[in-house]
Amino acid sequence: MDRKLTTIVAMDVVGYSRLMELDEKGTLERLKEIRAQILEPAVARNAGRTVKLMGDGALLEFGSVVGAVQCAVEMQRELGARNGAGGAKNGLRFRIGIHLGDVIVEDGDIYGDGVNVASRLESIAQPGGIVLSKQVHDHIGANVAARFVSLGEQSVKNISRPIHAYQVELADAPAPAHVIRFRDFELDTA
Repeated sequence: MDRKLTTIVAMDVVGYSRLMELDEKGTLERLKEIRAQILEPAVARNAGRTVKLMGDGALLEFGSVVGAVQCAVEMQRELGARNGAGGAKNGLRFRIGIHLGDVIVEDGDIYGDGVNVASRLESIAQPGGIVLSKQVHDHIGANVAARFVSLGEQSVKNISRPIHAYQVELADAPAPAHVIRFRDFELDTA
């Protein structure tokens, strides 16, 4: 059994079942277009790999924490711009969770607690949002142009320990990395 430390990205389409019920063919075409035009190029640019596609979701891995977060930010910003231009009604929105953890590698797939934590973080992300673990946050430093808001300790389904999570703010003009926001408070550490 092979193991490795890797950055895991779990993503899922918001409201996919409802969208499929309303327009199966159109929803599937939009999803395939997003995968080809946004997801695959962003993963390649940031030296990641698609582990597997699961209906409306994807499991990705990156050797670099910065690459994983940068990829997620690029995808969400591009999807947001596309949905804004084409109308959010027809757009697909994703939730993304990112965790740095030890995984089991078997036949090109990854398994284990690290994958489960990334999946649970994805489930608490807002539509169009990204939530990452403290392990990821502690490694990215000032290398990603985005704001990170602490969500504190989160209890998530089927994980016995609390997970300290951070929400990524995707504002057009990101704050400098030395600015930390806590709900309505902002701390400029510089």
